Amino acid sequence: MKILYITNGITGSGGLERVLSVKASMLAEDFGYEVHIISLNEKESDTFFEFSSKIIRHDLEVSGDAYFYLKAYLRGMRRTIEQVQPDIISVCDDALKGFFLPIVIRGDAKWIYESHASILLRNQGEGVSLYQRLQHLLKQFLGRRFSKIVLLTYRNKKEWLLPQLEVIPNPLPFQTDKLSTLQNKRVIAVGSYSFNKGYDLLLQIWTKIEPEFPDWELNVYGRSTYENLSQEAERMNLCSVRFFPPDPDIQERYKDSSVFVLPSRSEGFGMVIIEAMACGLPIVSFDCPHGPGEIITDGDDGFLVENGHVESFADKLSQLMQNSDLRQKMGSAATETSKKYLPAQIASQWDRLFTSLLS
Repeated sequence: MKILYITNGITGSGGLERVLSVKASMLAEDFGYEVHIISLNEKESDTFFEFSSKIIRHDLEVSGDAYFYLKAYLRGMRRTIEQVQPDIISVCDDALKGFFLPIVIRGDAKWIYESHASILLRNQGEGVSLYQRLQHLLKQFLGRRFSKIVLLTYRNKKEWLLPQLEVIPNPLPFQTDKLSTLQNKRVIAVGSYSFNKGYDLLLQIWTKIEPEFPDWELNVYGRSTYENLSQEAERMNLCSVRFFPPDPDIQERYKDSSVFVLPSRSEGFGMVIIEAMACGLPIVSFDCPHGPGEIITDGDDGFLVENGHVESFADKLSQLMQNSDLRQKMGSAATETSKKYLPAQIASQWDRLFTSLLS
């Protein structure tokens, strides 16, 4: 069976790239699929995450204003799809342009759309913009052309009115037997900087934590995070916050830490949560739309805090920082939770979906 993934890029260090590297590689290596990936403007570029050598990459060069960009995009897609002749095409692009592909490209392939974000992803300001809501309505209309719309959480299903919805969570990108000792006085956050990631809220939280725990440090890993926020941390007179670029060996950074924090305003899933859990870390997260509430069991493997409530977040975090026994108890439960997302289990769900579409 031939599977063709369409995405903007696979060379970055974000969650979508990591997820695709895991599931596409497993489908190619362990399930015998012929896997192709189309990405944009990445010819001969190295990937941040490791992809199977069996995966066949295709690059489309697109540029110019909206008209010329879209023209090159559609022409390149048609040409590549005619060349590959896939059985299934999976669009991994939360932008609107991917929704037009089943209309303008004819053929026998079954179309899947993978949604990696929530409509509740917000701009720098309050609420979801009118443009976002109109765009989502158009996606609902165009989405009828797809055989399946695959979402990451059951909560996300409430945002869609289409009947062909399927829920498949993200896979855990690694497995490890060596867990954190939970004795190092480090709190870790991981994720690229954006308004939705809530690092401005995290700095507010840390202003309440640092005076109580001057011997602890907060380490933040992510694209542009250290460039955008280090000056803000200095302005707030925070001395124990460290910012780092994305780390390809982030697994070791989890193991060097004792608590994982997720201050996001919204999350499509929150794969960094299950990564941290796999390394034995207890979690403190806002109960934001939509992923954390489906992964974390409040009071068992971590704490879910009312979305945006800085005081409550700081209180739960301080409980874990000062109580080693509580960290051990929750960290052990977190490790068990992470096993629900083992790659083989998630890849099997995709295999069953593909088989059902073609049977």
